[in-house]
Amino acid sequence: MEEMPKRVKDRRRSLTPVSIDARQGADRRIHERVLVDIEVDYKADDTFLFAYITDISAMGIFVRTNNPEPEGTRLNLCFRVPKDLGGQLVEVEGEVIWVNPFRPNEPTRQPGMGIQFVDLTTQQRELVMKMVRTFAYLDDDEGQTVGNS
Repeated sequence: MEEMPKRVKDRRRSLTPVSIDARQGADRRIHERVLVDIEVDYKADDTFLFAYITDISAMGIFVRTNNPEPEGTRLNLCFRVPKDLGGQLVEVEGEVIWVNPFRPNEPTRQPGMGIQFVDLTTQQRELVMKMVRTFAYLDDDEGQTVGNS
């Protein structure tokens, strides 16, 4: 007579439960985003364009525009650190990771593109981090969006 296989305990019960927020697609970013209002010039192929950065993190930015570039597009980005933070010009490369197209019937939804920084130098990364930390601190103190005065 064949031996019956041992019954294995249902391991699903012993696994750490996933929070409801995680199951519902909550924001899973690991890098802090802060709201800003900074002018940015960007170049895609041979086209030079102008828009505004509305949030920034250590890994990238969101650029508000009614005409976002397609996902996967590489961009040369140029923006200036606000004067009260030193006023340096930041020139970096980024890649469009996601797009929020312009939707005239949804005016509360901000059109634009999420751009991930690509190949930042140590100096560029430190400058971006300085901006993020400073804006986050100011935002906590003032509860407002910080602009480029």
